[in-house]
Amino acid sequence: MPDIINLLPDAIANQIAAGEVVQRPASVVKELLENSVDAGSASIQLNISDAGKVLIQVIDNGLGMSETDARMCFERHATSKIASSEDLFKIKTMGFRGEALASIAAVARVELKSKTAESELGTFIHIEASEIKKQEPVSISQGTSISVKNLFYNVPARRNFLKSNPVEMRHILDEFHRVALSNPTISFTLTQNDKEIYQLQAGKLSQRIVTLFGKNYQKQLITCEEETHWLKVQGYIGIPELCKKTRGEQFFFINNRFIKSSYLNHAVQGAYEGMIQEGQFPFYALFIEMDPIHIDINVHPTKTEVKFDDERSVYGIVKAAVKQALGTHNVTPSLDFGSDVNFKNLAIDNSHFNAPTRSEGNYGSFKSLDKQGKSTRWDEMYEQAIDESKPSPAEIRREELAGLSSQMIFQSEVNAQQSADLNLEETNIKPVLMHEKYVLKQVKTGVMVVDVILAHERILYEKYLETLHKKSGASQRSLFPVTFEMSATDFILVMELKEEIGAIGFEFEEFGKNAVAINGIPADIKNINEKELFEGLLEQFKYNKSELSLSTQENMARSIAKRSASKTKISNDSIELRTLIDRLFACQQPNYTPNGTPTFIILGLEKIAEFFNQ
Repeated sequence: MPDIINLLPDAIANQIAAGEVVQRPASVVKELLENSVDAGSASIQLNISDAGKVLIQVIDNGLGMSETDARMCFERHATSKIASSEDLFKIKTMGFRGEALASIAAVARVELKSKTAESELGTFIHIEASEIKKQEPVSISQGTSISVKNLFYNVPARRNFLKSNPVEMRHILDEFHRVALSNPTISFTLTQNDKEIYQLQAGKLSQRIVTLFGKNYQKQLITCEEETHWLKVQGYIGIPELCKKTRGEQFFFINNRFIKSSYLNHAVQGAYEGMIQEGQFPFYALFIEMDPIHIDINVHPTKTEVKFDDERSVYGIVKAAVKQALGTHNVTPSLDFGSDVNFKNLAIDNSHFNAPTRSEGNYGSFKSLDKQGKSTRWDEMYEQAIDESKPSPAEIRREELAGLSSQMIFQSEVNAQQSADLNLEETNIKPVLMHEKYVLKQVKTGVMVVDVILAHERILYEKYLETLHKKSGASQRSLFPVTFEMSATDFILVMELKEEIGAIGFEFEEFGKNAVAINGIPADIKNINEKELFEGLLEQFKYNKSELSLSTQENMARSIAKRSASKTKISNDSIELRTLIDRLFACQQPNYTPNGTPTFIILGLEKIAEFFNQ
């Protein structure tokens, strides 16, 4: 039998390896930016064309490379970062495997220009599919310039799997944000199709956060810092009001390296417990510094997953640091007896307590002393009291089920007319609004309780879904245009959804860099700020996209319906209440909101009688 095992040529081996390292244009951006950071650059410029499919260029003023190094850097496993196996356990640089440039050169056309401070001339190298086509001296300033052109030109199957330009650009921006955040002392510039997106000056971390994510972060950041003998945590967290429904702006860095860790994210989320609603996510940019010997970063090709030799201790310190930061900035919930109407005449002037607080080294989370000098955990007592006063989920569910009439049929196949026939009856008894939230209406089997907001959500959802299909959204013009800035990522998403947003009734236009001017909002939407509505729509759309598999139109209809309905206000006018009920039961599916929550329940006569026959 002849031998059948052959050694693959270097070009094929490099293409196979490139599948792990270079997944999309954003992967190239990450590797090139990290190389520039490792080179000690003070200024880095990133130029993008066609979302990285045509050109990715990184220019820095770092150490540069000699002629030999410039050629050697494209060889697999050629690196200046480590020299022995022991170095793997004390890595402080971003790169160390020596695979990135070899993988990139295997699937693209690459041009490299580099020069060291000692050399009079630099080196120019042109390489295609791992084959060097040209090498010659070139006159450039100190540093390195790498241009990656026509990514995946020789691997058409990989190129076909790339997403649309806006999607790929969002991934590039994510990588850019991570590198720029972890290196605030380096100036960064990002241009897309010759249009400047970012020009970040070297400065403090807080300035970098505000520049990247918007001016609304300026007064909503809380300093977070904690230090032990083997670990240091520092950075910024957002106030609870800054929380969003998506996880986008959450950053963990280990020794300046961005990582993804659901374990540590749970620690931060736990510190916010009781201050944010379920399903909301706080902003944070936290930097953990520790001896590299306690970390293993050689876990995944992307180097975003790490392992700690003592994960529980890291978890505890991070959670304590965030909790302490929230406590020292008076963000945590407190019992304010002065605001109780029963104590109005006895309220104590506590204005002198508003002075700035400082963190003590022996700070404990909400500790105080009772009269006997014993430590008291007020936060635990407060949370325990609240928990004991709440009904359990099982009790809530039993109450809901008990209120449902046995004659009430909840099936998706039942149309609006059938639902009306089953439950509604025409009487002279007017519907009643209770607590500005629920509408009570007498029906054949008892009392129907309609949730105003959920009913409006179903009505608006079907209305906007039809509007999107017909592209016939009506708009009400604003008296004055409302302008606001957003992050570059959000701006790209808005431009991608421009047609759908316009179809539901928004009138807006670009207004400078990463900004829009809103000239009109969908008709029939009242009591809501234009900026608040637009930002809420965008945030809800991103949340739905991350959690659900929906078409763009379905997602847009759900998002605008939910955000518009949440601001709904209704008067106790019987005509308006009847109109709400009529519009609800005119829907194709009046029983549920788009996400499956009941819009109304029937409190049956038998159940009502049970309350009095015990």
